Amino acid sequence: QVQLVESGGGLVQAGGSLRVSCAASGLTFSLYDMGWFRQAPGKEREFVAAISRSGVNKYYADSVKGRFTISRDNAKSTVYLQMNSLKPEDTAVYYCAAARLLVPQREDEYSYWGQGTQVTVSS
Repeated sequence: QVQLVESGGGLVQAGGSLRVSCAASGLTFSLYDMGWFRQAPGKEREFVAAISRSGVNKYYADSVKGRFTISRDNAKSTVYLQMNSLKPEDTAVYYCAAARLLVPQREDEYSYWGQGTQVTVSS
């Protein structure tokens, strides 16, 4: 049974930093490309960042480029999202997802999803 479990969310002030993690189990992690998405209240889920299975290729939404960094540790079957210079508009539930064939922004290409972790940025 595949499980993706996010952690590390919380409340942070604007300008602060937070790192969320996603631990995977039940799959061969190194064979999957990974992505982060987020959904704010009343809005559709949107792409945030993605990373290839090797960790070499990384993709970011324009709204987070230069502030967020995606990384992975295949030995730990974990993907991370380091978020710096956080803004109130970054407030959302953050989801990680796994894909066999990475088309970064295509939600339907991701086979498995976590349950999400709440990130709240206060002004």
